[in-house]
Order: sequence, then C-alpha cells, then structure tokens
Amino acid sequence: SPGTEWVSASERPGGSLLTRQLQELWRRSRGSLAPQRLLFEVTSASVVSERSSKYVLYTIYLIRSGQFDKAPATIARRYSDFEQLNRRLRCRFSCDMASVAFPRKRLRRNFTAETIAKRSRAFEQFLSHLHSIDEIRRSPEFLEFFFLPDLQAAQRLTCTGMYREALATWANAYRLQDRLGVCSSGRFLLTLAGLAVCHQELDQLSEAHGCCEQALQLLEAQGSHPLLGPFLQAHIHLAWKVGKDKRRSEARLQDLREAGLPLQQQPSLKECLIKEPLE
Repeated sequence: SPGTEWVSASERPGGSLLTRQLQELWRRSRGSLAPQRLLFEVTSASVVSERSSKYVLYTIYLIRSGQFDKAPATIARRYSDFEQLNRRLRCRFSCDMASVAFPRKRLRRNFTAETIAKRSRAFEQFLSHLHSIDEIRRSPEFLEFFFLPDLQAAQRLTCTGMYREALATWANAYRLQDRLGVCSSGRFLLTLAGLAVCHQELDQLSEAHGCCEQALQLLEAQGSHPLLGPFLQAHIHLAWKVGKDKRRSEARLQDLREAGLPLQQQPSLKECLIKEPLE
C-alpha cells in the first residue's frame, strides 16, 4: 500500500509465509534487472465522467526499443495515479528526482485537446526519465505502478470464476513484468500460477502445462518454496493429461516428501492465488 516499504508485509503480524518467501526471491533477483531500453507511448486519452467526477484516462504502451511486439503491454492511468507515483518517488529518492519534471496540476482547461496532448507527452517523458535512473527503475514503487493493479484485478476475477477476463489480465501483467525485466520475482511466479489456473479452467491444458514448466524452471534452484509443491502437483497432473513426460517433477516431489513436507496439506495453485494478499 502507498507509503509502505516493500518488505513491510513480512514484518506485519499475519504477513503470510508465501509473501515473505516471494519477497526474498524478489530481493535476490533485483540485482539482475536488465536495463532494457523501453519506450512509453500514450496511444489514447479519453475523458471519463463518473457520478461526481470527471478525469482523463491515458492508455500507455510499453514498447521494447527496436522490437515489434505482437501483443502490447498496456496500462491505463489517470493524472492522480501519476501524481501519487511522483510523490512516493520524491519521498524516497529526493536527489534522483530533483531533475525529473512532472506536469503541474491545473485549475482550469484540464479537458481541452491541447492540455491532454501536452500531458500525454509529459507523462511519456516522465516515465522514460524514471526508467533511465537505475535505483528508481528497480524500486517496487516504480515497478508496481505498472503491474500491481493488473495483478489485483486478475486475482479478483479468478476468485469470482471469471476465468476468460482473468486470463487476459494475468497475460497483460505477464507482458508488463517481461518488459520491465522482473521475470524472476515472486510476483512473476504468482502471475504464472494465475495463468496456469485460468488456462486449466478454460480447458487449455497444454498452455497451462507450459506455464507450470516455466515456473518450475524459475524454481529450479529453490530447495523449498511455498509454490514449489503446488506447481509440481499441477505439472504432474497436466503432463499426464497432455501426454508429456512427468518423471522429473515426480522425482522432485518425492524429494520434498522425503524432506518431510506434508504434501497432503499443500494448497492447490488456485488456493495459493486466492489466499495471497496483493497490496
């Protein structure tokens, strides 16, 4: 939540073990974040009128320089979202942020084509400037601005059984994390779990199997991890269904049994997803 440090969930009473271990994985992976050249392009801006308020929603594509992305990674944010990001980063990185320009709030003419066009360019430059600063590019404040809302929405949709909508949202969260270079973080493993669950619920079994394979590669070096057992069990079940080799996963599961892990009490991937606090 705004204003809290990334690690604070593990220190709060009731912070789940899953959260703590995912954060540990994240911390270890942060040193390897690739400084991929990213372009931020506002592709559309629409005026939204709600009951008592009116605001502009900016749709932004994250584009890898020099590459064509068939499926773009997109976010939709309003001025107040950018303002909150700006405030949080200035709080934590006051020196780095001294040279970063942010468009000022206006009292009037917020909805003219000219203001919207100027703000669109300013937001593109703002995000590009932030991404060019090492410490900021790796910070949870910056990274979660992009993908945390999608993860929260995907989790809600999965919990309510809206698997097709959830799948599209998990997939966009996957693309966002991929563009931002955080494909070994705990959030990414949760994203793979979400994709696997939704693909399976929609009877897209080979896609679900592929998600489990990717997760197990990421978990290769992990002796014990809260998602390892659930991913292994899902992978074995799916491999059997789609006629793929499951012996390696069975051997890894046997190792966990011999290490004393009570696999009967292990939650399923879906239970892990539903119970994980995303804040």
